Amino acid sequence: MSDLGSEELEEEGEKYLGEYEGERNEAGERHGHGKARLPNGDTYEGKYEYGKRHGQGTYKFKSGARYIGEYVKNKKHGRGTFIYPDGSRYEGEWADDLRHGHGVYYYVNNDSYTGEWFAHQRHGQGTYFYAETGSKYVGTWVNGQQKGTAELIHLNHKYQGKFLNKNPVGPGKYVFDIGCEQHGEYRLTDVERGEEDEEETPVTVVPKWKVTKITELALWTPPHPQEQPAADGPSQGEAPGAEDGGEPVEEVQPLTDDMSEGELDSVHPGEEEGDASREDGEEFHYDSLEQGNVNFEEEEARQPELLD
Repeated sequence: MSDLGSEELEEEGEKYLGEYEGERNEAGERHGHGKARLPNGDTYEGKYEYGKRHGQGTYKFKSGARYIGEYVKNKKHGRGTFIYPDGSRYEGEWADDLRHGHGVYYYVNNDSYTGEWFAHQRHGQGTYFYAETGSKYVGTWVNGQQKGTAELIHLNHKYQGKFLNKNPVGPGKYVFDIGCEQHGEYRLTDVERGEEDEEETPVTVVPKWKVTKITELALWTPPHPQEQPAADGPSQGEAPGAEDGGEPVEEVQPLTDDMSEGELDSVHPGEEEGDASREDGEEFHYDSLEQGNVNFEEEEARQPELLD
């Protein structure tokens, strides 16, 4: 919801400025702390400087919205919180009456965006959380749109790739919690239209997922420590016959010097990693990315078959 141009100016002059109660300077301007009721029914309480809102203050709109934060020469500038009539709110940085810098927007449907803003729009690095599905988009934004490298994280898997106009495009991969990755790419395809709609309806582009490779989970099992047989004879350093004057016995050399290469390899865990590739060209439709409704239950159920 836009809040631009919704605040009444309080410039000195012949125009009626409403009611004011507070401090003034020697020139009679509103200066210091004061309370004002504007002609349109809005109210402001906070700091003034030379007749303008300047510093910390609270502006209440007759519509029910309100701003609590910093002002610079009648404009929201600095840190502030704007609460909208529908209950949504923005907490963060402002510049020249615009959301600008880092901030958090809490939407009326319990979604939220945390990240960078530029000229009142989501722009830069940010995270959008979808309350209904628990999914979240973590990546870059351009002029309010999801664009660039990002991750779309769901409850049991995530997608990593690039986005354009809220849609995934080009190469990417799905990473599943069960330990496998599905590599592929999204190709933009035009939706088929009937003859009646060819001239009236614009072309709708839908991304389709094509699998190129599935990487299976590589399991690693820790090795069992090699057990050394217990020595029945005297302890190390006590050669038989040392006390009774017998002949000394040669010191036994470690067994590792005589172990073969194959025996040494058996002591350490293997580092093999199996990859299963598939070129079947299977396609998936990308449905409602923003709601996190990418359905991969059927594909996950087929993972054991694909990984064999």
